[in-house]
Amino acid sequence: MKKTPAACPACGSELAVTELTCLSCQTRVSGHYRLPPLLRLDPDAQAFVESFVLASGSLKAMAARLGVSYPTVRNRLDEIIERLQQEAET
Repeated sequence: MKKTPAACPACGSELAVTELTCLSCQTRVSGHYRLPPLLRLDPDAQAFVESFVLASGSLKAMAARLGVSYPTVRNRLDEIIERLQQEAET
């Protein structure tokens, strides 16, 4: 399945979901829905969050998995936390 884009490829503005379709019965729901905060992160940040969850939230395990230092992983997580906090404020 393709990854959901979070930004317009033409102008960079935020994209919105306007239709949801049931994969089983094809029922469609139309409206204007914002993407969840995690989907508004860039693909690299989404991959980091996924790996972090799969590592049971262990920064030490993430550092080993990514082959980087613990402080590097901590800084990356802090950047993602800051982005999510900014999303929550808007």
